[in-house]
Amino acid sequence: MKEINYYSPNTIKDAMTLLVDKEKTSRVFAGGTDLLVQLNVGRRTVDSVIDIKNINELKTIKHTSDGLILGASVPCHVIYNDDEIIKKYPGLIDSVSMIGGTQIQGRASLGGNLCNAAPSADGVPPLIALAGECIIAGPSGNRTVSAAEFCVAPGKTILDSDEFLVSLKIPSPKPNSGSRYIRFIPRNEMDIAVAGAGVSVELDSEHKRFKNASIVLSAVAPIPLVVTKAAEFLIGKEVSNETIEESANIARELASPIADMRGTIEHRKQLVFVLTKRSLTDAITRAKGGKVDGR
Repeated sequence: MKEINYYSPNTIKDAMTLLVDKEKTSRVFAGGTDLLVQLNVGRRTVDSVIDIKNINELKTIKHTSDGLILGASVPCHVIYNDDEIIKKYPGLIDSVSMIGGTQIQGRASLGGNLCNAAPSADGVPPLIALAGECIIAGPSGNRTVSAAEFCVAPGKTILDSDEFLVSLKIPSPKPNSGSRYIRFIPRNEMDIAVAGAGVSVELDSEHKRFKNASIVLSAVAPIPLVVTKAAEFLIGKEVSNETIEESANIARELASPIADMRGTIEHRKQLVFVLTKRSLTDAITRAKGGKVDGR
């Protein structure tokens, strides 16, 4: 096995200094649960790995008047045990609580799940549906991009070779809003999504009509698929089973899955319909103040 240098900086500045060293091919990791496996099987080759888990700014959660700031290396178990996140962002809790098993969740992070850019990533659809933003550090300072823009191809992100993700920012939820993420997997746990749907809805004050919505699909396109047409169909319409089903139908038509050993194109498209319908129904329940699966 090739010898790889390991660095564990304590500041963003020190991490940036290591990353811009052009004499080495470096890779940043927040938890390493994806990268270390990829290095072991030869899917990636690097000279150095930079562990950012000891940088304070990247391992903290901040609740502000504007919303949530989540450090890129905050482990999943910390996220799903945070009372404020449980209360305000249940769709996010749905996803981070199913990334790997308990041991993996001790190191895996939402930031790392996003940077891995797998089409089946569970953490990404609700992050996009909740209008999340990515704060990126680079040699010239920080820049911000929407989570919807971050993944550009399987395993590839918008990050330049001398940049890394610092934090994720999610705005405060609107009144009468709710979110949900549901996936389908062949086994009961610790499997990769065959398809998934992350949604966010905002209802009017009487809970009778949709004011806003976002629907994002996983594992049915090269990148997380934002089905804008399906979400826009809901706006202004009555909250009803018929409306929900038509939106789910639009999502099914817009999905562009591949066929592989895990499922056919037809199977995945039908899953999109079912998962979108269920996610919207549950998000509406949460928007009305109800609970789904205890949350």
